[in-house]
Amino acid sequence: MKLISSLFFFLLSLTISAQKLICSNQDKKAFDDKIREIQNLKQSDFGDTMILVGQTFLGTPYVAKTLEIGESESLVINLQGMDCTTYVENVLAFSTLLMKDKMNFDSFASTLEYIRYKDGKLDGYASRLHYFSEWIVNNEQKKLLEDVTAEIGGLEIKKDINFMSTHRDLYPFLEDEENFKKIKASENYLNNQSICILPQDQIEANENQIINGDIIALTTSITGLDITHTGIAIREKDGRIHLLHASSSGKVEVSELPLVDYLKKIKKNTGIMVARPL
Repeated sequence: MKLISSLFFFLLSLTISAQKLICSNQDKKAFDDKIREIQNLKQSDFGDTMILVGQTFLGTPYVAKTLEIGESESLVINLQGMDCTTYVENVLAFSTLLMKDKMNFDSFASTLEYIRYKDGKLDGYASRLHYFSEWIVNNEQKKLLEDVTAEIGGLEIKKDINFMSTHRDLYPFLEDEENFKKIKASENYLNNQSICILPQDQIEANENQIINGDIIALTTSITGLDITHTGIAIREKDGRIHLLHASSSGKVEVSELPLVDYLKKIKKNTGIMVARPL
């Protein structure tokens, strides 16, 4: 049995851009369990599917830096603990599989790679979409989602994005000079783009235009940084938009407060970006 399992993962890794796949036996079992759990959750609306799939992760522990494994970039599949970004990526990947009726592990791994990496291909550390504003732009180019921030009242801003390159010591993979140069190139790309944000003081007036399943990215005034947190919009029984997210307080949960009030408690928050899965 051990030999068969090892052979399965070796063959599967060959389909993931010829790169290494990291997925424990526990996470493979978690995948099988998740497929059984969500198989009847498909809705006609993608956003409603996102919500139902996202809610199946409620209580999953928050774990930071789950992708920083090994000596080279690998496609990490971890369904037992996740941060805010990997939570959104996993929910989007499972929802996409559900909508397309492709409920197998190979399709999941390929979809996760497509979401997580520039132009859908894992090609080293710098190919990962580290800055979430670039994650939105690149996944919009892949036709996976649409940045609707401008449509719901957002305003264009210019901001220098350079947090990773100016905090090189926080990112072990940036000790490699080639990785560092490529991250700088990503930052230069972002610095030639305008970022559209819905300012914090204007979210309440435009809240009715945010719908179930929208991906919410929290913008910040922190120097050099674009986004500090992300999650999924969910309209609760109070009629207000709340945030379904992997909270750094410990687990996947729905914010107790409506999004508008939740954001007011976050130091240096400036507003949000809103991306709508297609």
